[in-house]
Amino acid sequence: MASERSDIRVIRTDRPAHSVYLTVADVLADPAVQAGEPDVLVGGAALDAAVRWVHVSDSVGVARLLDGGELLLTTGAGWPFDDGELRAFASRLHRAGIAGIVFELGTARDAVPQPVVDVCATVGLALVALTREVKFVAVTEAVHHALIAAQTHALHERQHLHELFTALSLQGAPADVVVAETARALGAPVVLENLAREVIAAEGLGMPIAEVLHGRGGAEQVPVQARGVRWGTLLALPGPAHPAGRVTVLEQGATALAFGCIADGGDAEWSLLAQRAVIDDLLGARFARADDIDARLRAGGFALAERQCHGIVARGSASISELAYRARQAGFAVVAARVDDDDVALLSLPASAVLSDEVLLRIAGPDRAVFVGPVADDVLGLLGSLRAARDLADSDRAEAGARVRRVDDRPLERLVATLRDDHRLHEHSERMLAPLIRHDQERRGDLLDVLAALVAHPGKPLGGRGGEPPVAIGVLSADHADRGPPGRRPRRRRDDRGAPPRTSREAAHRGIGLSRLRSP
Repeated sequence: MASERSDIRVIRTDRPAHSVYLTVADVLADPAVQAGEPDVLVGGAALDAAVRWVHVSDSVGVARLLDGGELLLTTGAGWPFDDGELRAFASRLHRAGIAGIVFELGTARDAVPQPVVDVCATVGLALVALTREVKFVAVTEAVHHALIAAQTHALHERQHLHELFTALSLQGAPADVVVAETARALGAPVVLENLAREVIAAEGLGMPIAEVLHGRGGAEQVPVQARGVRWGTLLALPGPAHPAGRVTVLEQGATALAFGCIADGGDAEWSLLAQRAVIDDLLGARFARADDIDARLRAGGFALAERQCHGIVARGSASISELAYRARQAGFAVVAARVDDDDVALLSLPASAVLSDEVLLRIAGPDRAVFVGPVADDVLGLLGSLRAARDLADSDRAEAGARVRRVDDRPLERLVATLRDDHRLHEHSERMLAPLIRHDQERRGDLLDVLAALVAHPGKPLGGRGGEPPVAIGVLSADHADRGPPGRRPRRRRDDRGAPPRTSREAAHRGIGLSRLRSP
């Protein structure tokens, strides 16, 4: 029966590429070595070499018996005395890939041969002299015990990682959760990209996202793939070593992400997740710097500079992925997500393009109202545009139907959106509408809704029985007429009782108050 295994032509032990080893510096710090009062003859970066095992030999032919990564303990008893032979011997040790040489003085030689010192210094091979006699068996026992303990700890960490990411896979954890857990396990920022190098999710662990995305060039990478299909790449920025190996952690995270793609039938959910994260950050104002949002938008192919960008709201719920598809078909970059009961989107189009009502209705889908924020060319402007569009949508109580409303046509909503975080506007709104709020609370009324209808449709008659003015206006007028000291109260005429606002100034005051009060 023919074997399916490949021929093995090299007799050497294959070991995991990311096994956990000690360094030469770690070995020198061990009490068993410190007892020999070590004197480092060649150190520096050479002390960071990984020690896989410790080998004791005085033989001049020891190089052919080494596998690489060993720390050689020797007294030099069998070494040659000729300078040329010593240099050739030291070079063979270096080519064998040993981690370093620990030479005990006094037993066979009083000093390390100078040719050996010269070769080690040239090639960067660690060389240490023990000035006092030590038991080599104590050194090997201590080092081997430490190596086995480190490998055991690595096995436990791998088991922990396996349990963690298996649980995430079984629970159907979304990609951003898997990325966050991978970053926490590594103690370093982690980024998930799709095949177009668009950022799907990123966890910076306190590092600004803009810096994380800028540092992707030097990151370790592992493909997210299964069954011959690749969906993206998981990247980890430089960070501390992990007992199980950094690549092992990344591979576990990538496997969990691949399982998610298999379960979901592909990576379609990735794009929706990335877009929802950006919109959540904008609406929740959770980002620390505008640069972070700008970096995430640019990483997703959404440009702000030298473009006209808008925030829009499409009333009602439909397929958000189809909305995004139609926007791209129209030549726009888009970031879209479902927020509460509406679809919210960011559009980026060429500066010369015209965002007509027809195009907006086609993007939104049939029988949907669309609310459009003002044009923006930076992150803060885009935030204001999206907020203004949502405020306009919230103030529109009209029945369903295809229509487009723009904040640019409603300067009051735009003003409120711009000043929404100003405490003075909030205080003004509460002061203007205090009578209605108090009336509704005491009588479980709906006067705020009546006023909203009046502000939204200033030319439409909303009187009560017999053409009388709405009660809401009466409450406001009576309250404001009664303000001030007795000698300065304005005299009310009969037609002032509940009369609708007669001036644009009066209407603006009430409209601002109502818009601010009802803005999210």
